[in-house]
Amino acid sequence: MKFCKSCLMPDTRPGITFNKEGICIACQNNEKKKSVNWDKRMEELRVLCDKYRRKNPVDYDCIIAVSGGKDSHYQVYIMKEVMNMNPLLITVEDFFTATEAGKHNIKNISEAFGCHVISFKPNRKAAKIISKYMFEKYGRPLWFVDRLLYTVPIYYAAALNIPLLVYGENVSYEYGGVDDKETYSAREQVFNGVAPGIDLKEFLNIEGGGCAMEDLAYLEAPSREMLNRLDPIYLSYFVEWNAVKNYEFAKTRGFKDLTHEWDRTNHIENFNQIDSYGYLLNAWMKYPKYGHAYATDYASRWIRYGLLTREEALKAVEQKDHNIDPKIIEDFCSFVGMSVKEFYEALEKLYNKDLFVKNSMLQWRLKDEFIEERRNPRW
Repeated sequence: MKFCKSCLMPDTRPGITFNKEGICIACQNNEKKKSVNWDKRMEELRVLCDKYRRKNPVDYDCIIAVSGGKDSHYQVYIMKEVMNMNPLLITVEDFFTATEAGKHNIKNISEAFGCHVISFKPNRKAAKIISKYMFEKYGRPLWFVDRLLYTVPIYYAAALNIPLLVYGENVSYEYGGVDDKETYSAREQVFNGVAPGIDLKEFLNIEGGGCAMEDLAYLEAPSREMLNRLDPIYLSYFVEWNAVKNYEFAKTRGFKDLTHEWDRTNHIENFNQIDSYGYLLNAWMKYPKYGHAYATDYASRWIRYGLLTREEALKAVEQKDHNIDPKIIEDFCSFVGMSVKEFYEALEKLYNKDLFVKNSMLQWRLKDEFIEERRNPRW
């Protein structure tokens, strides 16, 4: 297990690459962005919007995939107020207990910018079965909803004949992943490994009661023919993407963070992925599988943004990354019908024994050699 010499990202992150100096692709790409002519990119976006702008002002010009979060607020601002487009917003709800901030923010994005929102509510019966199964077998508890986050906006854009589909950042390019090339096109996003394809027949014969095939609508990847009829884009190609700047902007338009509501034990901030409790299990599951979780992700971004030194970020990661907030466990277990005991029994099997050892306090921790490597990376 090796770590980036600039940020804290390990080479266990799926798809991430490093140069011979030990710098991860996310840090390399962050440096490249400093030489981008963003005014020129914005003009490219304007040309693209003009291509899809409808003559009838009551017709939708584009679809924006949103959650209601800080980035969603920024996306809608750019497309509606800067580009003067008429967007239709589409959100895919998860099935967990919503935070007060989350409930406020999805309403606020409609009120602040004057947009219609289509809210897709997934099949809860199928979600319970598949989420429990995917957690126990693969350590991917939120595969069901994450898959829909990628596919549903595409299916709606095709059905409504609205070719321009707007996403936020290119996750692979910004943070490292299987498709880390810079491109404006998000046509291949559904194949980026975040919610990989599963043979849906696997869900038909789950022990204790599987799903029917009709329960699995939209889980199949859209056809190549459908994708080719659309023009999905990453907004991060056209504007300089920065989570903190997006947050500061969103606050000025009514976005609320988790201040005074929930101090998450495994996070170093209070404004990313704040919509619900149980959904956060998915991001934390990177820890037992790959040896890093949410604190590493965001501490690394803060280093790239110049907000933390590597030493400051390291302290936050060593304090937070291994923690899992009890509210996350309780909410997930409540939804899928597991006891906390069953949850921990399943989790025990998912720890990567090549990376972890159990200490005398019965806590799984990274092996000492990897802790030392993170502190002093050698390449």
